[in-house]
Order: sequence, then C-alpha cells, then structure tokens
Amino acid sequence: MTPPVNRRDFLAQATVATTALAAASSATASTAVSRLNLPKSPTDKVPLGKSGIQVSLVGMGTGSVGVGQASNQTRLGIKEFTRVVRHAFDNGVRLFDVADQYGSHVYLREALKGLPRDQYVIQTKTHATNLANCRSHLERYRMELGVDYIDIVLLHCMTKTDWPAEYAGAMDYLRQAKEQKIIRAHGTSCHGMDSLRTSAKTPFVEVDLARINPEGLIMDDKKPDEVASQLEEMHAAGKGVIGMKILGEGRITTPERKDASLRFVLGLGTVSAFIIGFESPAQVDDILTRTGDALAHLSTRKA
Repeated sequence: MTPPVNRRDFLAQATVATTALAAASSATASTAVSRLNLPKSPTDKVPLGKSGIQVSLVGMGTGSVGVGQASNQTRLGIKEFTRVVRHAFDNGVRLFDVADQYGSHVYLREALKGLPRDQYVIQTKTHATNLANCRSHLERYRMELGVDYIDIVLLHCMTKTDWPAEYAGAMDYLRQAKEQKIIRAHGTSCHGMDSLRTSAKTPFVEVDLARINPEGLIMDDKKPDEVASQLEEMHAAGKGVIGMKILGEGRITTPERKDASLRFVLGLGTVSAFIIGFESPAQVDDILTRTGDALAHLSTRKA
C-alpha cells in the first residue's frame, strides 16, 4: 500500500512541480527557436552535431549510481539487464551509454549479441590521462564489448578548467584512434561548470555528455539557465550534446515533473539526444510515451 502523503509533503511536491513547469514553459518560449528540427518520434534518428553519427533521440544509460564497476543496471543481473536492453532496442532505442566505471561493457555485449553492429551506437568513457593507458583501455573495452570499433569515447568526469592539459596524452590517442577507425568520435563527460565551459570552447570535443534538468538536481550548476547557456554554445559550435540526469537520477518521480523536465530539455533546442537509466521495460515504455507527448506539445506550440 502506498503510504499517505501529509499536507507539508504534498505542498512541497506541488511547489517543485509548478516551478519545473514554469521553467519548462519559459525555456521553450525563449530558446526553442535556436533549433526547429525536433524529431516527430522519440526513436527517430537525430544527428550528433557535426560528428556524422546519428542516434535515436532517446538512449539508454547503464550507470545509475554507477561506481566501483557496478550500477543499478548491472545489479539487475545479466538476464534482466538483457531483457531491458532488448525491450529498448525492439522499441527503437539505438543509443547505449556504458563505462568501465559502471562495469557495464560485458553486460551490453551479452544483451546486444546477434544484433547487426550498424543498428546501434555505443558510447563509453575512459579515465585515462596518458596515451599508453588510453590505448590499453580501448583495446580492453573493444574486447569486453565484443566489437571492432566503438562509436563514441568520452573522457570521463571532467571537473577542472584546464582538463585539456591533464588529458593531453589521452586526447592524442583518441585522435589517432579516430583516424584508424577504432572510434568514430571523441569528447567529454562533464561534472562541473568550469569543465563544461572549457568543453564548449575546445575543438577536441565533438560530443559532450551534460547534466541538465529544470530543477537543478545533480547538475553542474543549480541554475539550469547557466548550464543551458553552455549547451547553446556547444550546439552553435557544431558539437553533439547528449543530455543526462534528465530525471535527476530518479529524483524526479511524479508524472507532472517528468513531463516538465522532458519539455524543458527538448525545448532548449540544443540537446541532440538524451539518455535515461532504464531499469525495467515499463520505464522504457513510460519515457518513450512521455517523450512522444512532449514532442507533440512542443510541435503544437511551434505551430
């Protein structure tokens, strides 16, 4: 039985939902003109900036509470993890985000076994700072994933303004790997406004994984507008922006707040695609339906 919600909790939840809805409406009205080519469907293919890579608008993340080579997704076990991935794939999801830190490489390999390689996009991440370690990581990653190439490799968890200096060796190898067709694009996963600002200005970054939602939950800045301004700069520079923490790593739970967040993120007109850490087929269905509704809503407003 669902426990009763007391008046104080109800009012707090209502206030948050109202604030999120207001933010979504404001962002949609003020910035949607920056990109008017939103897809009609949550599984339509969209380009990641100038990278030449196309992905489904909605992707699946595998790193919810991901640390120590484990995550909520891997804790499901291989059988259930595979069930969620196959359900997502069967319903049009074609972007899968993994990382060594989540321990999800081998899980995804098993889940996608037998499917045509050109039918899905894999994005992973490395903590390597020098060339030798980065090469070693990519060799191991390809073996763990069971693939000849990886679509997108990001420098994982950038936090400093001067991250390009610290990661120069890894950047050199990722450039080489792209020339050798071991990877198709490289970029960053940012955890902080300082690193996000640097990524927006750094040519090496072809794809960026950024935290964004209208409530400022688990984001690089508590003010969504501050993050949105950097995503706009990235988009204008031709970078592919992939959103994460759209639902605040599970903290945005009510239907109204979920819908407000999806409308806000899509309404920015600068987020190419986004990932959700699905943990069940029901979550896949729910988000695909809500994303479709959000797209229809934004299309109506644009018209």
